[in-house]
Amino acid sequence: MPDLAHHNLDIKRVAILFAGGPAPAANAVISTAAFSFLEEGAQVFGIKHGYSRLAEYTAAGPLSEGDDYVRFTHDNLINARSSRGIMIGTARTNPGKHVSSPEHLKDPELVAPLRRVYEGLCSLEVDALISIGGDDTLKTANKLKMFQDNLPADARRFPVVHLPKTIDNDYSGIDFTFGFFTAVETLAEEIRNLNFDAAAGRAYFLCEAMGRSAGWLAYGAAIAGEASMVLSVEDITGALADEEVISTETGATRKVMALERVIDRMVDMMLARERDGRPYGTIVIAEGMAEFLPTKYLEGVSRDDHGHINISSINLSALMSRLIGERYTERTGKYRKVNGLQMGYEARCAPPQAYDVLLGSQLGVGAYRALVEEKLNGVMVSASGQFDLHFVPFDELVDPQTLVTKVRFIEQNSDFHRLARFLETCVDN
Repeated sequence: MPDLAHHNLDIKRVAILFAGGPAPAANAVISTAAFSFLEEGAQVFGIKHGYSRLAEYTAAGPLSEGDDYVRFTHDNLINARSSRGIMIGTARTNPGKHVSSPEHLKDPELVAPLRRVYEGLCSLEVDALISIGGDDTLKTANKLKMFQDNLPADARRFPVVHLPKTIDNDYSGIDFTFGFFTAVETLAEEIRNLNFDAAAGRAYFLCEAMGRSAGWLAYGAAIAGEASMVLSVEDITGALADEEVISTETGATRKVMALERVIDRMVDMMLARERDGRPYGTIVIAEGMAEFLPTKYLEGVSRDDHGHINISSINLSALMSRLIGERYTERTGKYRKVNGLQMGYEARCAPPQAYDVLLGSQLGVGAYRALVEEKLNGVMVSASGQFDLHFVPFDELVDPQTLVTKVRFIEQNSDFHRLARFLETCVDN
């Protein structure tokens, strides 16, 4: 099997693909990557709507310019860097969903979608693929590289470089992801507005922020928006965590929220604010806490191609706001209105802030530098310090046996975690 850590290709045709949820500054990443290669005389193809068409390549016939991909030119990159949305669209199609171990790569049926993706890209005669997306897209990029590693020696190969994207900021291998700070500011502005609404009506708002796996967005929005309290998946520990038996035969258990204690902690905060003459406020929670609900609240909830529960169908903010209101009345004999609302979608295509445009631009250029200057394959582009570029090998980010990525949580008692505790309403434990 050839060593593909480095390549010797003269890259003349490159494909750029964006998958997963939108993020502010997506077009900064796409356009600067495309610009870098156009400046060198290469052809650049923007694959439209993620892997959705490539995964159907053979059955659906040849790729069609305009419908399935676009050819980038200098003209269609004018003023694109700070524009909103995703200029090549996106989708959540996961061609590697059936591959969960290296052995699966030898099964023709399990790798069939990856093969169709590979053949679709080969039909464009691309010399490299730039993948942009979240951790699930990183897993797909790694599987596509491994699929090529298993091809016969004389088969066509192209290097794969991945650029990390998520407004959740829960990516290993990079300090901050593009779009995070724009999303934080967008949600923080909503929270600031709600603070005044809450004060006017002596009420509470329970804001459910995006963040399936970690609480970066919830914490950032709560701190910048001056919320009264914030809780996320990282806080489901100690007294706020419990265990639930999921199999009487094996005794297997799962970690769940100690829901009553979580609710009581929020009511404790409300009572502390009342003692200070502030019978109002905002609470921010991360949507990923829904994964830790007791099983009775998850019955009938569907899961997606990546195994994630359909969080939007649970409406965690509505559930918890009702429980908070009921518990407040039980403890005080009084009524306090608690309004639950879900936030997040409005932040994904907000006008990107300068920081995110700068970071996104550097990552886009980093794809060019990784492929052309460093001649790398199977790396994720990262940036730190003064936007210094780093190239992190896939095998440092993806478990070699399970082929899954590691989520980067907010560390308990880190200075960032403690910042929120310092600034929110103090609750005596």
